Amino acid sequence: MGTARHQGRRAVIVGAGIAGLAAALRLHRAGWSTLVVERAPERRSGGYMINLVGGGFDAAEHLGLVSALRERDLGLFTSIIVRADGTPKFAVPEEIVAAAVGPRALTVFRGDLETVLYEAVSDTTEFRFGTTATAIEQDGDGVTAVLGDGSTERADLLIGADGLHSTVRGLAFGPDSDHLIDMGHMVGALPLDEAPHGLDEGTGTTYIGPGRTAALIGLGPGRSSAFFAYRADDTAAQLGLGPAQALTEAFGDLGGGVPDALRRLREDPGRAYFDSASQIRMGAWSSGRVVLLGDAAWCVTLFAGYGAALAMSGADRLGDALEATDVPAALASWEAGLRPEVRKRQALARRGMAQFAPPTKGHVWMNEATMRAMRVPALRGLMLRAARAAT
Repeated sequence: MGTARHQGRRAVIVGAGIAGLAAALRLHRAGWSTLVVERAPERRSGGYMINLVGGGFDAAEHLGLVSALRERDLGLFTSIIVRADGTPKFAVPEEIVAAAVGPRALTVFRGDLETVLYEAVSDTTEFRFGTTATAIEQDGDGVTAVLGDGSTERADLLIGADGLHSTVRGLAFGPDSDHLIDMGHMVGALPLDEAPHGLDEGTGTTYIGPGRTAALIGLGPGRSSAFFAYRADDTAAQLGLGPAQALTEAFGDLGGGVPDALRRLREDPGRAYFDSASQIRMGAWSSGRVVLLGDAAWCVTLFAGYGAALAMSGADRLGDALEATDVPAALASWEAGLRPEVRKRQALARRGMAQFAPPTKGHVWMNEATMRAMRVPALRGLMLRAARAAT
């Protein structure tokens, strides 16, 4: 990697999340210098639990991150399906989960993945926090970004890796209304310093009812979390309430460990991830020497369960393309190769909403029947093969 003809090339990356950090790492290995610009005043921590499987695991391996991520791997745990009052219905054993994801898989908190990526690039990448791009100008030789701190940065490539509500996308491709599809659902996630009250260490509980899911994971100090998803007719109104009020109103009637998790959320709402579930659908991910990456380009939503993997593999494959040819041709070939996978994941997410927020009690019953069937040895192999084919 990093042949002499790439020396001297420079990229400005807007966004210090998974996609931006992975791009900085991959481009450095290709011989580029990088500046990462982040609107937040400092790196964020915490976040929800993510799985790196398939292309995501391949990218982590190619980028040399697997060893560091193994140290933070949450491992497998028994998931218990519970009633609204928190009492158990049935358990999904660890071995079923292991068989479903396969041996090439990592489960980590989003913040831990970002930490591993940051540690891999911190000595070779320039970071600038508390600012973002405010204007973009292009010519035949490169791109100029004006930043909010008053500086001007010239580069061969500008990468917008600044998430669902991307500033770069707005500047180069038009407003959110042209690209953002509201899926009519809300999602919330909260890292927990300790397991919720009443939850045994090494287990997770999931309540799935009409229009909503509440999942708790108790893996010990600093390794526990809560996740919520629910249908919403007016997502803007839900965002206006804020995470503490909105999630309490949506899930305050549940028992088990949910009341304790909601109490902790009210005490520290700033730690929560809370947003509407939306997809980004665009006819092109690049314009000249500006390219979008990760959620900024193709957000598949949490319902796909593959956003981090796509961000990692997208950055890795972008580096491959830029090593092979010049910037315009590289961006075209990269997008052509990646777009079919993105279409597939977005379609899976639309179907997956019925798993996280079943429309009716009948859908809840059918989902539970499927999970119960996984516990029957005679049916397990057949269903696991079907699940792997879908992913």
